[in-house]
Amino acid sequence: MMPDIFSSFDPYMYNTLFPSNSLFIVMNMTLVLLVQTGYWMINSRQSTFISPLKSTIFTQLSRTFSHQLKGASSIISSMFIILIMINLMGMIPYTFSTSSHLIFTLALGFPMWLSFTLSSGSYSPKKTIAHFLPDGAPDWLNPFLVIIETTSIVVRPLTLSFRLAANMSAGHIVLSLVGIYCASAWFTSTLGTSMLILTTLGYVLFEFAICLIQAYIFCLLLSLYSDDHAH
Repeated sequence: MMPDIFSSFDPYMYNTLFPSNSLFIVMNMTLVLLVQTGYWMINSRQSTFISPLKSTIFTQLSRTFSHQLKGASSIISSMFIILIMINLMGMIPYTFSTSSHLIFTLALGFPMWLSFTLSSGSYSPKKTIAHFLPDGAPDWLNPFLVIIETTSIVVRPLTLSFRLAANMSAGHIVLSLVGIYCASAWFTSTLGTSMLILTTLGYVLFEFAICLIQAYIFCLLLSLYSDDHAH
């Protein structure tokens, strides 16, 4: 039995299905490579699942400036599929949830944000600096607006990473709480246990939807950040 509800986020508290975090990530990336069916005449079941996801994220990327940046669309779309698989595999019982940790989400969001910023600065430094000051602002307000805009741009990778990690962590914590109460009520109340089991099943379905939605929001915000690129 786990000592507290946060023990599910510690990979060394118990033996998980994937004891090595590096092996777990490699397995996710291998699954992405296996679903590439360009060599086959008929699409497989995996490609049938992946194709709508690809079309969804490419439709969003085509509405932003990221589709004009070489390689950005491919990277973000691949990240979208990998995040979905990692989030879904984190729903397996007694499995270490990688996407619920800030160090993992920050390792995805920070390089993308930094690459957009450096690419914009190298392409047109003047236009990049101009983004720090909105148009039409009064002169006496310009110093404060520059500070606010600079702060908002700098904290983007932190807010992006915190959003994904916090939402995935909250879901696993709620499932742990409901599971603990369900186990406690097993020998005391049959009606309470039945209600908790139904609640758990409903929340598990809701958590599966959260896994898809949070991966989409993560990539959606990355694509929106590309609109600040100088062009």
